[in-house]
Amino acid sequence: MSVFTGSGVALITPFTYEDGINFKTLEKLIEFQIDSGTDAIVVCGTTGEPSTMSSEERDAVIAFTVEKVRKRVPVIAGTGSNSTSLVLGMSVRARKLGADALLIVTPYYNKCTQEGLVSHYFTVADAVDIPIIIYNVPARTGFNIVPETLKKLSAHPNICGIKEASANISQITEMARLCPDLDLYSGNDDHVLPLMALGAKGVISVTANIMPRQVHEMVRMYLDGDVKGSCEMQFYLNPLNNALFLEVSPIPVKSALGLLGYDVGPLRPPLTYISDASLIKLKSVLSDYGFKI
Repeated sequence: MSVFTGSGVALITPFTYEDGINFKTLEKLIEFQIDSGTDAIVVCGTTGEPSTMSSEERDAVIAFTVEKVRKRVPVIAGTGSNSTSLVLGMSVRARKLGADALLIVTPYYNKCTQEGLVSHYFTVADAVDIPIIIYNVPARTGFNIVPETLKKLSAHPNICGIKEASANISQITEMARLCPDLDLYSGNDDHVLPLMALGAKGVISVTANIMPRQVHEMVRMYLDGDVKGSCEMQFYLNPLNNALFLEVSPIPVKSALGLLGYDVGPLRPPLTYISDASLIKLKSVLSDYGFKI
């Protein structure tokens, strides 16, 4: 049930200024990613602003991406929410629309117990016959999966992996020990190498929106045994990693793509335009990488 090995991009969603989806730009971004060696495309994940999109918009973005990708790489659809019934409905629809896998974040705001979490994921996993990647990002959800719960979740045949963004290396080490057959992906661009040392298969990356080839190469070098080269690429990318989180994501990364000439449109409220101070820093970092702003 493995979905991919390497670099999966957490793709932004380009909007129009008339509050719609800019499918023309979305197609350009998809082709840029595939041409650059990206190993999987994640749509409607956190970076894609799905919480401000209607169900119809989410379905349209998933269907469009599946159509344009044409099985060249896996398409992973974000179908997370804090309501099990809502996640179930979105997941079933994403499966019917042709998604190759699902990325499902832990329930947020109302949270749940660890037992409730198992029930939440098993309910969805029982209803779809495609792989599910769990997404653990406590800084956003206020909820953390503990390693023992992950072990229970890994017993379901449709739950194949976890995107880990807790930044808790001790916890992640225990997860890797308890769940050796569960695919581990870094959810933080600055932690790719440390997690690969624990057996991770790659990253689901924000930075890959800007430098997809380099993120792909960093993972590939490690898997090919060039640990030194991979480490050097991790160090090389780190200033950009930091710049893309100067403000809450995806504000900086969407701003960066706009600076690079992509018509990505506005962020949807409550996200706002990047501040002047952060914009100056972002431009400086992009210039240091040779981008013409």
